[in-house]
This record gives sequence, structure tokens and C-alpha cells, in this order.
Amino acid sequence: MIFWIVYCIFQGSNSCLKMVKNSELYENKTILAPMVRVGTLPMRLLAVKYGADLVYCEEIIDFKILKSKRVENDALGTTDFVLSDGTIIFRTHPQEKDKLIFQIGTADAKRALKAAQRIEDLVSGVDVNMGCPKEFSIKGGMGAALLSQPEKIKEILTTLVNGLSVPVTCKIRILPELEDTLKLVKLIESTGVSALGVHGRTKEERPRHPNRNNIIQTIGELLSIPVIANGGSKEVIKVYEDIAVFKQATGCSSAMIARAAEWNPTIFRAEGKLPLLDVVKEYVKVAIEWDNNWVNTKYCVLQMMHDNMLDYPEGELTQAAMSMEDIRQVKSLYTCSVFAIHVLGTSLIDTIICSEIWGLKDYYLQVRQKLSKISEGAESQGDRVSIETNENGGYRICMPLRFEKKDFSCKISPKLKLFEWTRSKELPKPTYNTTEKSEDRTFNCVLQLHTNEFTTPYWEKSKQLAEQASAAVATTVLDIVDGRVEEPSEQLEKCRVQWMQLEFEKNKLQFDSGNVENCVKGENSENSQVTKRKCDNDCDENSKKLCQVQDES
Repeated sequence: MIFWIVYCIFQGSNSCLKMVKNSELYENKTILAPMVRVGTLPMRLLAVKYGADLVYCEEIIDFKILKSKRVENDALGTTDFVLSDGTIIFRTHPQEKDKLIFQIGTADAKRALKAAQRIEDLVSGVDVNMGCPKEFSIKGGMGAALLSQPEKIKEILTTLVNGLSVPVTCKIRILPELEDTLKLVKLIESTGVSALGVHGRTKEERPRHPNRNNIIQTIGELLSIPVIANGGSKEVIKVYEDIAVFKQATGCSSAMIARAAEWNPTIFRAEGKLPLLDVVKEYVKVAIEWDNNWVNTKYCVLQMMHDNMLDYPEGELTQAAMSMEDIRQVKSLYTCSVFAIHVLGTSLIDTIICSEIWGLKDYYLQVRQKLSKISEGAESQGDRVSIETNENGGYRICMPLRFEKKDFSCKISPKLKLFEWTRSKELPKPTYNTTEKSEDRTFNCVLQLHTNEFTTPYWEKSKQLAEQASAAVATTVLDIVDGRVEEPSEQLEKCRVQWMQLEFEKNKLQFDSGNVENCVKGENSENSQVTKRKCDNDCDENSKKLCQVQDES
């Protein structure tokens, strides 16, 4: 230690004398690396179960954290950060807190601190992404773009170290020149960070290029804080024992595993990896349990089966389901011999995973029933249908309903069906009054029909989605068949039930040409479609498409 102090003084640096927070948290550890779309709650929990000492979440941009609403999810026992359009950008559970490191993407010190302070009570540490080579990160001045801005690096890290109660780290890639890399890591150490993650490739290099283990070793010998080695999955780490080989090659006591863990999170298991299909099945089960969205779940399943996709029937079917339309087609062809992951509202995975593939049908139904019961008792006012009078003497009806593109063909939508309805009844066309929230560029629409208004409590990502959602509220209230190609979603059925429970007399909805009871009769009414629906249910998929073509003509 005395030698090192003298060395630092000789170098004109006092970095080794600066107190750091809980650096031992990062010593002798095997870690799940931060990976976009992979490091969500199900994968993190699975990695912890199989032996990961620490788990990093996927990089989350500071802007998103600041724009989101922190929600305590009583149904799951999680804390969720939710954007105004309902997107959950970060979900965590107390059982992972002691091992969870939150990785933030930022290009601004003050903004990074504000964002990190919102989550610091939920995690054990905060890491700044300074190595991501992706275009979206570089253009935003984040990730690897920071490697050429040492003063900004110093400002961001110093601000976080001084402003947070938890340890702060960062993850970098090496620079083309060794001397520049060593200068950079010394500067990073001087900010008081607790550890440094190093990927042994430059920002221009990809997995096919060799990982510079020797440079990581040199960095580890130079610094007094723990150095976490990264980049060995492609070349070295195939089984659990290889992790120790990679640590030895880099001279580091800690290693961060990315691709090898993405492909099979049981890489952390000291007893050896489990069979792929068993792991995929368990991952899907965890995703169901923690209400993971279908897009993320499907992505992770595909990544896990990457090289083995065509070796199993499950892989072929999953690969074929590249869109919701494909999933519907595969489902109709294979009936109960395929699993499909399908959006239900904005949360629960909405397609029963058939027992012939994963054996999780009963489990899915049990979880769904359990979450539904808990959610029913925790509904907020915004989760229920509401009616109130407006200043025009009509009614304002609000329903927690979203427009889901997957439920409609490309030529049919609630707006179109509502327009056709008003035209057939010689009513003025609907007026869509859309408001944009400038801080996050989201939209809400209030649809006006004569003196009556129809809207939702949600803010959507686009003006079009907001308008379609308000039209869906109107078609639901007016009992207009909106042209869905699928059975009604759970959110729509829930709104219909709540609407019926209100026992609102629809003839109160006055229109220019009379009340609503005189307007909802005819071929477009719900009752007139009952026979057609029953017939459609007995048709095969091709017959349905033929009927649609004939109807359109």
C-alpha cells in the first residue's frame, strides 16, 4: 500500500486516496451483463436463481426515468416505472435488490443524478453506460460517444458519486491506443467510482474480433478499484468452468457475462448448464409469473434458441411467428400444438401457452386468475368507466380502452366503422380533438359526436392511436360492430361489463337526427351480427378471408 501511495504521488494523482463506496460489492463476482431487451426482470431473476452474484438491468435512458411515473404494483409486489402511454420501462422486485445494478444511459450530469435518485432506494448500485456502440446511443451523446469526452465523463461520474447513497460504476470499451485507454481509466478512478467494467474491444469492433484480455489485465494492475472483465462469451465462455479461465486470462477477480448468459442463463450454475428446452420453458414460466410483455418474452426466447432454432419443432414454430398475424395463422394451423405470445391490454401475456409445447397452460390460467383477483381490488379511478355531464349539455364518457392494431385488419378500424355509422344515419361526422403533451410527445383525444364526448384516460405514442382509441370508446358505447378480426380482448370485455353495470340509458345520448336508440338499428348493429359471428366461428381461416373479400366488394 505504501508503495502504491508513493506511486500515485509520483504520478501527480490522489485517486487512490479517495474514499469509494462499497467497492467490495464488485470483488470476486460473476455478473449478468447489461443487455438491451434481455436484462428485464424475468432474465435477472433466473440468473440470480442459478448463481449470478450481481445482475445489471438493460440500459435505461435518463429521460425515460424522469418522464415515467413510479407505480407500486400490488398485484405483483413490484415497483414499476411507467410512461404515460402505459409502457413499463423498468420493473423490479425486492427479492433482487441486494444484487441489482441499475445501468443508466446519459449525456448530462444533472439529468443523470435526478434520474438515478428516483431509483436508488430500489437497487444496490448505479452504473453509467460508456461503452454501447449502437447508433441510437452514439447520436444521443451517450454510451461509447462519451469515451472521447473525458471532461464530461468526469463531470457525470463525480456528480453521481457525490449525489447518491449507493455505489457508482461505469462500463467502457477500450480505446484504439493503450496509452489513451490507461489515461482514461485513471481519470475514471479519480472520480471515486467503486469499480470499472471493461469490454476488451473498441467501439468499432464486434464479437468476431478478438477480445483484448491483455489490456484488461493491464488496466486491472494499474487501478486500485475492482475491474470487471467483459467480452469473453464468444471466444472463451461455453460452460461454467470457463468463467474462471476468463478471469485468469484477464487477471480480474470479477467477470461480466453477456451472450453466454443470454443464450443460457444456467451458465451461472456451478453444477453445469441445463438442457436448452428446459431453460426456455422455465424462462417463459417466470415471464408469465411476472407479467412480462409478449414482445420482450418472445425476443428473449428467440435469442436463447438462436443456434438451435431449427433443431426443435418449438424453434420452427417460434421462428415462424414473427408477427401477430403470423401467430394467428400458426395457431389456426396447429391448433393446440403451438404457443403464441400475445398482448393483453398493456400487461399480461395474453395467449395461453399450450400444454403440447411447454406444458404451462394450467399454470398460465392460475396466474391469470390470481392477478385478476388482486387487480380487481386495487383498481384506481382511471381504471374504470366513468360518465359525467359536460358543459355542452351532453355526456363525457371515459373508458380505460386502448386501440390494439393486432385486433384489426389493415383496412378496418374503429374510426372507419364510426364514420360509416354516422354517414348511414345522416349524422355529422365525428370531430377528433387531440391534445399533445409536449414533455414526452404523447397524445390524448376527445371525440365529439353532437354534444357527447368519448375519450380514454391514456396518453398514446401517436395522434393516430389516440384517435382510434376514442373511436373505440364510441363504438363500444353505441354498440357498433367495429370490425375486429379477433375475439374481443379482455380490456374490451372489462369495459363492456363496467358499462352495463352503470345501467346508463343510451337514449339520453341525443344526436342531431334523434336519440341513439333510433340510430343503432340495422345491419351494423350488434344483434344483427350474432348469426354471422356464429357462422364465422365455424369457418376455417381461408373461408373467413373469402367472406371478408366478398363483404368488402
